[in-house]
Amino acid sequence: MPDIVENPFVIPPGTAKLGQTRIRAYSAGELVADADGALLVWENSYFPRYFFAPGDLKAELRPAGQGQRSRSLGPSEVFDVVVGDRMLEGAARRYREAPAEEVRGSYTLTWSAFDAWLEEDEVLHTHPRSPYVRIDALPSGRHVRVVAGGEVVAESHRPIMLTETGLGPRYYLPRADVRMDLLTPTETVSHCPYKGSASYWTLNVGELELTDVVWGYDTPLREALRVAGLVCFWPEKSADLEFYVDGERVGQP
Repeated sequence: MPDIVENPFVIPPGTAKLGQTRIRAYSAGELVADADGALLVWENSYFPRYFFAPGDLKAELRPAGQGQRSRSLGPSEVFDVVVGDRMLEGAARRYREAPAEEVRGSYTLTWSAFDAWLEEDEVLHTHPRSPYVRIDALPSGRHVRVVAGGEVVAESHRPIMLTETGLGPRYYLPRADVRMDLLTPTETVSHCPYKGSASYWTLNVGELELTDVVWGYDTPLREALRVAGLVCFWPEKSADLEFYVDGERVGQP
């Protein structure tokens, strides 16, 4: 297998690593794949995909032609996945010319084509987790102040500082320390395999309207439980949102 570089923040595309946990995929309650250590393959630098050996697949695969070429893995072959009397069209791929030899005879499944993914007995969300990403949510006494349109919209001495491998820290604030009357919920939702699903707010201060610059997790996943019900500001999205930590402005666009 290609070696992992020393910098864990950037995984070179084409890297393959044998996982250490059991991975299963289901469709309508039927087991489709079950691997005691699926192959983790980084087609891009951001997160891996699961690849399964033929013996780990519990469904029939039927050739369905050529697929798109991957920059890091090369040309692909597409397969329909037959689950009972149902067919999941184009839900599997194989890359016979991938740089890593162990990838060439394995199959990857389209994440969205299956309704349940499990790592051991824990449900996975959004996409596979990287073993090189760590989440920490730490109580902090830092002084956080947020200003927009010349008005203080949040101020707290009790944030939760969330750190995530490869990303800068985020400060989640109690709603009692935030001018929630200035926030209007939007329909925007984002998903993270480490933190869960986030909802968003628009900040309105006078005539200033900053869309989706605030988010929060009402029911975060276990790594981020401490930020449940708190809110976080996104200063990189607008120069009109000033974010200060211990008196120093951070996160400017």
